[in-house]
Amino acid sequence: MAEDDPYFDPQAERKSKELYVAPEKDNLIQKGAEINLSKKDPSFKSALVGIGWDLKEYDRDPPDLDASIFLLDKNDKTRVDEDFIFYHNLSGCDGAVSHTGDSRTGAGEGDDETIILDLNAIPFDVLKIVFVVSIYDLDMSDNNFTHVKNVYFRLVNQDTQHELLRYELDEELCSESTGLIVGELERVGQDWTFRAVGEPRDGGLVKIAAGYGIVVLQDIPA
Repeated sequence: MAEDDPYFDPQAERKSKELYVAPEKDNLIQKGAEINLSKKDPSFKSALVGIGWDLKEYDRDPPDLDASIFLLDKNDKTRVDEDFIFYHNLSGCDGAVSHTGDSRTGAGEGDDETIILDLNAIPFDVLKIVFVVSIYDLDMSDNNFTHVKNVYFRLVNQDTQHELLRYELDEELCSESTGLIVGELERVGQDWTFRAVGEPRDGGLVKIAAGYGIVVLQDIPA
């Protein structure tokens, strides 16, 4: 039961929904797009990342989508285990990166999971931040991305609450994969540039994490 899970935040859905704002369609991007966010908005120093989704079917156990990030060095690897921010490690870089908690259902409007980044406080040897969406599949269910819809990723200037980009992912999530590399926020000199990757991965979060130097226990609870 979720109530028995010490890592489950029963208020996560409500807290994330309170951050909802109407989409700004002129900020829509597509797979492969690259945007220098520092030039687009010179005041961009703190980011709110929001991810949302809806269910296609209500007569089955809902897929549990998880937003995670990896902080990478010049070798495209995590420096320490704490550079993997996910539902069991909600904070990194001494609080410069903060995950607000796990949403299990995607119910309601607005962001289902959010991550806050204080870009000025992230160490300079972190050159890339990778954003991942995955489906918790270790309960041996047949859930995959074909069971969700209206999946989006948005990036907001946390100080001004201005949405800088929105990436709608339904086209990228047409496969039966359980993991997706959404995009990368890369430090280039003093600027931060976002690239929309949209690359499905088989094996879910465990396999993605291994590629960045993190060993995740196969039986880690949701």
